[in-house]
Amino acid sequence: MADARELDQLSSKELHDRAVKHAVTHGDVKFLWRLLEQIPAAEAAAGNLAESESDIKYILPMLDDYVHAGEGTVADALRPLYIEYLAERT
Repeated sequence: MADARELDQLSSKELHDRAVKHAVTHGDVKFLWRLLEQIPAAEAAAGNLAESESDIKYILPMLDDYVHAGEGTVADALRPLYIEYLAERT
């Protein structure tokens, strides 16, 4: 299991990549769905209100967001999710 303090030292992009890679490798669809559910709120927290509204209305933009959830301010807003997941499962 990874230490949350060590994980907190990683960039948001690194956290995203590690969490998603672990989930995909282990077939953790529950985490991947949880990530998709939280992306609209992360978009809103990052100031991307229009994107957040779009995500809520349409699933396909959420799939695109999944691909880019490790970038920029959205990745920063999702840091707690990545740290919690990696600390519990790696």
